[in-house]
Amino acid sequence: MNQTRILLLEGVVQTMAGPVLNPGFVLVEDGKIAAVGLMADLVQIPEGTTIIDCQGQTILPGLIDAHCHLGILEEIYREDGDDLNEISDPVTPQLRALDAVNPEDVAFENARRGGVTSVCIGPGSTNVIGGEMMVMKTAPACFPDAQLLLAPAGLKIAFGENPKRAFGRQQKAPLTRMAIAAQLRQAFTAAQDYIHPPSTAPARDLKLEALARALQRKTIVRAHAHRADDIMTAVRIAEEFSLAVCIEHGTDAHKLAPELARRGIPVILGPLLGGRPKPEMKDKDEQAPWLLHQAGVKFAIMSDHPEQPIEYLWLYAALAVRTGLPPEAALRAITRNPAEILGLDRRIGTLEKGKDADLLVVSGSLLELSGRIERTMIDGKFV
Repeated sequence: MNQTRILLLEGVVQTMAGPVLNPGFVLVEDGKIAAVGLMADLVQIPEGTTIIDCQGQTILPGLIDAHCHLGILEEIYREDGDDLNEISDPVTPQLRALDAVNPEDVAFENARRGGVTSVCIGPGSTNVIGGEMMVMKTAPACFPDAQLLLAPAGLKIAFGENPKRAFGRQQKAPLTRMAIAAQLRQAFTAAQDYIHPPSTAPARDLKLEALARALQRKTIVRAHAHRADDIMTAVRIAEEFSLAVCIEHGTDAHKLAPELARRGIPVILGPLLGGRPKPEMKDKDEQAPWLLHQAGVKFAIMSDHPEQPIEYLWLYAALAVRTGLPPEAALRAITRNPAEILGLDRRIGTLEKGKDADLLVVSGSLLELSGRIERTMIDGKFV
């Protein structure tokens, strides 16, 4: 439908910004949410409005996957479409996911069918510093800039087994966790000197520019870390250099929940479905979402696609409910929380006037197997 004004009415509206509106309505105009409210407050329907009857259905914000690899590690072309890790150098902050994403990867269609309307895409975790991440909508496009929300959306760094394994095979640093931390400190120290040169301005350096953005807190540092000691090394380095940091994966984050809550450090948790493919995941706990919630840690649930299929992001949240997380908190973990962590909550994550018209119409409960996503809307258009 190409109409500029659409009214979804008589549904159960879960805005994720306030109380549930039942029955409620959402009015969309020119790609934005023009009004949200109870049906009792809907006085007049503007002429020329397309009306969608959502009686017996639920209207929710579009889902947000805060950590995945859509289009950068393609679902079908796993060799030709693999642009995930630049293994020639362990320190590559100058790389940008935006330059590698193919939005015609079939995974984007799967994301839309699964109700995922926005995704944060980044390099892999082979490099100590992998490059800058980006956020885009999942609406059809032939180049990522057409659906871009934010770039850079964080600087990817990695701890633990992945960098050790990749570069250890080449017999080059880092061979140890000590070397990973040392390379990070060396890189950020060089960037400090780049920002504050002793005399004349230095020649332009793209590596140091990317690091400088993190040092100046213009972008968050996204730290791949599973084991508790690796998580705390990430925290330690972040505090040494006054970096804004988010823990990615965070298998052991529940062990450190009070520390993370006290420091206000968010976690993008997952993937939640599956086993323990690496030693550093041996203490994976299905109750981790509930434990983080109980401690007051802000967290989002990720798919890590293609590690886990992005179209089942709702299922990973549902599994968290099964192990104790309240349903409202589970929905926040795939809508409002990732928007806030990514710094995009002024545009996405909740159904509020003025925000992007990204929403779902669901029959039944999104967090139950019997639920069904009937419609996905991005920027006011059903996709």
